Amino acid sequence: MRWQTTAALAVILIALGVFFYVYEIRLGPEREKAESRKGRLFSVEPADVNELVLKRGGEVVRLKREGEGWQMLEPVRSRGERGPIEETLTSVATARMDREVAAQAANPGEFGLDKPAAEVTLTLKDGKQIGLLLGAKNPTGVWVYAQERSKPNVFVVSDGVLRDATRPVADFRNKTVLALDRKEVTGVEIVTRDETLAMEPAGEHGWKLTRPHLLSADADTIAEFFDKLASARVKEFITEAPRSLEPYGLERPVRLVIHTGKGQDRATKTLLLGRVDDKKKGVYALRPGESSVLLLPEDVWTALPKTTAAIRNKSLVEFDRDKVARLEIESPRGHLALAREQDRWRITQPQALPADQVAAGSVVMRLRGLRAQAFLAEDASGLARYLASPTVRATLMLEGAPGPLTVLLAPSPEKRGGQATAYAAIAGRGPVALVEASALTEIGRSLNDLRDRSLVGGLEPKDVTRLQVKSGGKAILLERKSTTEWRILEGGRSAAKSAKVDDLLWTLRSLKWKELVAPTSDEPGRYGLDAPTAEVGLFRPDGTEIVTVLVGRQEGGRLYVKTRTSPTIYAVDPKQLEIPKVPDDLQG
Repeated sequence: MRWQTTAALAVILIALGVFFYVYEIRLGPEREKAESRKGRLFSVEPADVNELVLKRGGEVVRLKREGEGWQMLEPVRSRGERGPIEETLTSVATARMDREVAAQAANPGEFGLDKPAAEVTLTLKDGKQIGLLLGAKNPTGVWVYAQERSKPNVFVVSDGVLRDATRPVADFRNKTVLALDRKEVTGVEIVTRDETLAMEPAGEHGWKLTRPHLLSADADTIAEFFDKLASARVKEFITEAPRSLEPYGLERPVRLVIHTGKGQDRATKTLLLGRVDDKKKGVYALRPGESSVLLLPEDVWTALPKTTAAIRNKSLVEFDRDKVARLEIESPRGHLALAREQDRWRITQPQALPADQVAAGSVVMRLRGLRAQAFLAEDASGLARYLASPTVRATLMLEGAPGPLTVLLAPSPEKRGGQATAYAAIAGRGPVALVEASALTEIGRSLNDLRDRSLVGGLEPKDVTRLQVKSGGKAILLERKSTTEWRILEGGRSAAKSAKVDDLLWTLRSLKWKELVAPTSDEPGRYGLDAPTAEVGLFRPDGTEIVTVLVGRQEGGRLYVKTRTSPTIYAVDPKQLEIPKVPDDLQG
């Protein structure tokens, strides 16, 4: 190829590239913008508008842009609701003429333009104003007759423009009750007719009450209130500048004051709360400096803590459960002690026994979860009156603590919500409180409640390789083939129902006795264990016995059992131990 041809092709390619760049890259956005404006009444964008005025009959709505938001200047001064305002603005600014119906309106009343349903004025950032008159709907109801201000022709636009321009004033008003960032809150005051409550953050997630008493506050109660307040929206704008606030309970309101920031950045927001309207399911409210009486959701009022009792921390005992090293319990059911080592509990008194880990842990959690239904005394002064003879005494020894922590409990004659209660307090310091009566039994556990009542302690089904079941004068011996398969060695066909075998193993692993019937089996015949109705033997890979369970007689809701190597006889729930029929239930 000659060099002249190559150069010519190169010039053509360069020219095409320049054309593509200019046409598509540089001019493309403007061309698309111009295309999108085709058929529009106005050549402005919503972002160019600084003020929007809607005149509907004798009502005027004036909205002015302020930064990223909007302010309503008429008919009342308030913050604007950005979404509905910008939807209306966009609807008007981008309105398209569908068709012209008259070059000049000789009779404006024919189109409803003598008394427009709405007159819209847009003031641009450069001060220029454009306007649109919206009259009656056309016979089909889909279009609305319209005129540009100072122009004679009449045309139709979508009825959506009229719908947006005639929205209720309330749609354009901001419905946020109090805009605040909870992380910035440095103090809260609640002033009622009876007392003033003041609180402030304590630590990362806690709160403390500073007035009328210095007390730990209930962080959950405060968090719930803030959640309700943050999500609350004004249900209704009731009235503007009423002659009297008494009908709304706002002549002597509950005052909520929220402080944010510190020093020069400190700011305060206030909300006044009045009467609850049961029919409207709301509470009347007023923001200082504003004239509008608002109706807020009733749950804002319900969640607002109005008394010291409502806001104070109701946890009677606070401790880190991972720091508990020892627990002692004295109750009418006995005196016992448990020690915690490497996250496992064991009973040390009255005798050394394995502990039920779930049961022991539940006592600790019940102590930690004690919540006051009412406070009867703030300090130790009430101990002599209410807890001079405690029924239950639970003592916790905590790692790193200077001394033990003892909780006292005793029955109370009082009822709360129709339910029995108990007195509770921390020994030596109080406070004294009412708690649920169930704490007496849930904390005052017996030795049998807290000991490990597994019939076969520490059994792991995967360690069992042979299993022998005797029942009804027949016996069957099974052997594990794999983690999921069993086969019959003696007493039946070779195929085994592996799922049934595994069910039996897991039943034995989870089986707990409900009563220790006899520490020694001096009279096995009394319980049907001299000639057991069934035997289940479990064996290791080397043939040694893990355990053999003997099943005796059933009496009502008690089935007597023991292991071959232990003299102790227990009673279990018959529903918890069903011995399979031999060989039918175990062979395939």
